[in-house]
Amino acid sequence: MLLEFRVSNYKSFKDELVFSMIPAPKQKGLDYSILRERIGRRTEKALCSAVIYGPNASGKTNIIGAMDTFKCIVLRGNIRNDSDQGFPNKAAHKLELIPNINLRESVPTSFSILFTTNKMRIKYSFSCDLGKFLDSKYPRRILTEKLIINDSLIFSRNDTLSFGDLVAIKGFTSSILEHKDNEDIARKLSIRNLDNEELFLTNGFKSMFSSKLVSLIVDWLTNNFNVIYRADAIETVKRINNKQEHTIYIDSMLSEAANEFGINSNSIGYALQTGDEKPELCSVFTENGNLGQNIFMPAELFESYGTVRFVNTFPLVAGVIASGGVLVIDEFDASIHPMALMSIINLFHNDEINIHNAQLIFDTHNPIFLNSALYRRDEIKFVERDDATHESIHYSLSDFGTSGQHSVRKGEDYMKNYFMDRYGAIKEIDFSPVFQKIVSNKGEG
Repeated sequence: MLLEFRVSNYKSFKDELVFSMIPAPKQKGLDYSILRERIGRRTEKALCSAVIYGPNASGKTNIIGAMDTFKCIVLRGNIRNDSDQGFPNKAAHKLELIPNINLRESVPTSFSILFTTNKMRIKYSFSCDLGKFLDSKYPRRILTEKLIINDSLIFSRNDTLSFGDLVAIKGFTSSILEHKDNEDIARKLSIRNLDNEELFLTNGFKSMFSSKLVSLIVDWLTNNFNVIYRADAIETVKRINNKQEHTIYIDSMLSEAANEFGINSNSIGYALQTGDEKPELCSVFTENGNLGQNIFMPAELFESYGTVRFVNTFPLVAGVIASGGVLVIDEFDASIHPMALMSIINLFHNDEINIHNAQLIFDTHNPIFLNSALYRRDEIKFVERDDATHESIHYSLSDFGTSGQHSVRKGEDYMKNYFMDRYGAIKEIDFSPVFQKIVSNKGEG
């Protein structure tokens, strides 16, 4: 379960952003939104979902981009640019795009994540000096790095390394470290071989202390922390064993969901013309009933854009529900009917289906989710950007409290209050002056 993500000096978020999935205190009702996991003697709690609101260009996507960038940096193990250059989140691969554009001197960028997996509570953080915005030649360096397991410090990095008691990760350390002399040698070698641009976690710590623990962390980031920076760029690829050329592979589970959604064809499948090519998503038709011949065409030519979006997104949702992962997705609801969205959201709220503690986080402009019967106040997040400084801030509806002039009580009309600008994160837009100039100039210029 994701408990918390923090970042500072990431694009419009100059100050620290704390994105918490830990339930706010004194919030009552909608108990199905609370996930629980027993770790040692304590029970960790997390929200099963969160929805983020804010006007265009407020910084909503920057939250998702920061999560994606953190994940990419950890998986490649360094703060050097990635030759892949990455699409669509360029900042994850060209790190000179990260620092806040208004800073006149170099300020550290920091990342931190808190999550649970394998009955462990893991907190990992690092900060780095990336220089100023667009300074690709700046000599980058990692300033701090820390790993904490179940509240026990494993290692801390500043100018050098310090270690906690490795007994906290007994069973995950290398057998060589069972001898005290070998552990001392490993610590000294680690300090001597620190690289300014490389994470100690996925380099020295992995090779000399615990490849098993690092693999656990990397596996969670790879397979459970699913961050989709651009939902319209999703393209699900079917894994097919024993490929046969000129074959249509019908996905019965996906077809059943797509039929419920309202596809125009008989089913959804993947066409494979040659063994080397990528299977192509297609609409499949059966001539003369079930005993007839199957014909197909590319899904994007026959189905609506919204249907194709749903078909590409549904396997992600199914995988997260089945594995207990986290799905963080930008504009998840675009082009998909609200009834279909409500059904998917209810899967995460359903204790009988969401038995593996899956979580859904997405940003939106659709006010339909501002509903006290659907979301708790701590599940509703806002992002607001200052027009003068262009800096973003983030807060939750639960931050308003339940008493006082600006209070928000359970059962209020959240949607109405939002459009009355009681919560902020909304902007009046009037294009009339622009069009008055257009019509008065009669198109000149």
